[in-house]
Formats: sequence, structure tokens, C-alpha cells
Amino acid sequence: MNLKGALEITELSTKPDYLKCVDRVEAWFQGEILDRNPIRFHRHNAEYDSSHASPHSTIRDCWFDAEYQADDFLRSISGMRFNAETFPIYMPNVGPNAYAAFHGGEMTFEETTSWYHEIVHNYDTDLSKIQFSNENFFYKKLMELTEVGLQKCGDKFLVGYPDLHPGLDCALAWRGTNNLCTDLMIDRENAQKLFSLATEHFLDVYDDFHNLLSAAGMPSCTWMNLPIPKGRMHVPSADFSFMISPDDYIEFGLPILQEEVKTMTHNIFHVDGLGVANHIEAILSVPEVQCIQWVQGMAEDYPILQHLDFIRYVQSRNRGIIVDLSKEDLDEYMEKMSSKNTFLWIATESEEEEFAIMKKVEKWSRKK
Repeated sequence: MNLKGALEITELSTKPDYLKCVDRVEAWFQGEILDRNPIRFHRHNAEYDSSHASPHSTIRDCWFDAEYQADDFLRSISGMRFNAETFPIYMPNVGPNAYAAFHGGEMTFEETTSWYHEIVHNYDTDLSKIQFSNENFFYKKLMELTEVGLQKCGDKFLVGYPDLHPGLDCALAWRGTNNLCTDLMIDRENAQKLFSLATEHFLDVYDDFHNLLSAAGMPSCTWMNLPIPKGRMHVPSADFSFMISPDDYIEFGLPILQEEVKTMTHNIFHVDGLGVANHIEAILSVPEVQCIQWVQGMAEDYPILQHLDFIRYVQSRNRGIIVDLSKEDLDEYMEKMSSKNTFLWIATESEEEEFAIMKKVEKWSRKK
């Protein structure tokens, strides 16, 4: 099946139950359960646990080799199982600060991530350095990575749009953590200028990638690996918000969130830890945010069982919630928690484990 140019993808050779699983995801967005709660057999950030060897002379060359990246993804999914709501999705990627780099500046590349070099050291002289262009090297490279992915996907995998972080996190990349925190104490006017610049072109950038992918029949999806065949999916986030007060988030972060989601049909806010969760009231005040991804963190923030009250609160607000759960905690979690509005992410080691978990979750889903 040649997927490019299709009106809508309806099947994948690597995932025969694709349509049924997509329906479970859509039901979750609508606050409903079909036959069971959706499950993704994956742990958050698991893709960054190990590096991959490549024939390139530099790490940067490896990141930018579009043919290699698409072929390497295809090799990585060969023989892989995609049970439940786990999908084979290739996301063109040059790191989490790509959107900041679209406006100028440079990045350093490591094996599993990249780092942006801040460019605003002095507002009087450096704001002019922020110049968005769709002729920017990183912008054009991500377009190339996307186009090559579409050429190579066949009926084996989907292609998503890149990880985009406008707003607070983009401003953080340009200005640096210490400087931006200081700005919020003594130079709020310039901080607001930076936040405005960090939001101005987001919807245009999103449209460029969305239009390219939808013209090829692709659903809307990105790093969260949840395909939305009919609509526009977005994963808003503001990791920098863990450093600021609820009042400052309402003043600076909330208008950005409202702008980001206004043309989207499906929004999952990425709540990265307890500091970001301090702003949950403001986040949930935006009706377009239908769902929350809860990332509890590690060390003293693990396991998730200590955060059940937060999950219950999100459920009480009739929002979907993604719960990243270890298989060892699954039984206790299901005993203590309602299945309402819940999408489970669980790391597993075998198909046998996955089939057993699906049966358990199916029973749990029927409980009232």
C-alpha cells in the first residue's frame, strides 16, 4: 500500500489493529471507554536510554542524514511488536530546542539530545538576533527529514511532526535559566517581549508541518506517539514554569497556552513534575486542554502511587490523564484508582506480559 497521497491511512502492515486502536485513543479524548482503557507499552523517555552507533564521522552528521535516520528507524522497528495503543511513529528530530533555533543561534549535538546556545545576553543589543525564517538551516533540515520519512514509510510506519517548544521554554533557550529568572524579578517588560517573540510564529510553523503531513495522508501526531486521523494534535508544555509562581504563570504562561491551542482539536498538556503541577488550575482553566500527561519524575518522586490524589483531581475535572506506571505497581494502582479518563503507559519485556496486562485492564475498565 502506497501511503503517500492517500486521503487517510487505514492500515499498517506492522499493526493490523491500527483502526481499532485509533478509536480507543479518540474515545479517551472524548472521556469515553470502548472495550478497555488505552495502553501504550512504553515508558516515558525510554528512547533516550541507549545510543546507536552510526557510520558518520561526527554526531552532527548523523543527526542531519535524513536517509540514514529514516532507514535507522525502519531497522529499529523490524520485528517489533506494537500491541495495544503502541504505534510505529517516526518523528523527525533535531532536539527539543528546534523551535528556538528556527529564529537563529546554534546547537551542540550529543548522541541522544542537543543543546541550544543562548543568544540574548543583553536586551539592548541582542533582541535583534531573534529573526525567524523558514529558510533557517534547522527549519529546512526538519522539512527534509520529514519528506524523506514520508518517502520511506510505505505501509510500515507513520510520520509525525517535530518536537516544538514555543513560549516560555523557547524564551528560556534564548536567554538562559538564571537570566530569565532574574528578568521576572527586575525586568519584566523585556521578559514579556521575549515571550511574545517566542510565540509569534508557532502556529505558522505548526501549519507548515501539519499541511505537509496531512497532504500525505498522515494523522496528526508527534513525540507522544498518539495518532489523530481527523484533527490537529498538540502537546503544549512549559517546563520552565516549575521555577515561577502561580501568579507569574497566569500573567506570562497562560496567554501563551491559550494562543497555542486555539486552532487545535486535540491537546495534551505535558506536566513535567510537581513544580509544573503547581499551575494545574490555570492549565485546566483552558477548555481546549482535554488531557494531561503526568510525569512524576524519579528518585523521591517515584513511584506514582504517592501522586494518586493529583490523578484523582484531574479525573474529577473530567480531563483525560496519561499515567506512566511500572508493571510492578499496576495491580495496586487498579485496586485504588478508577479507570475514568485514564491512558496507561507501561514498560514491558515480552508479549506475554502485554497480553496479560491487556486482560487485567479490560476487567478494570468495566468497573464502575
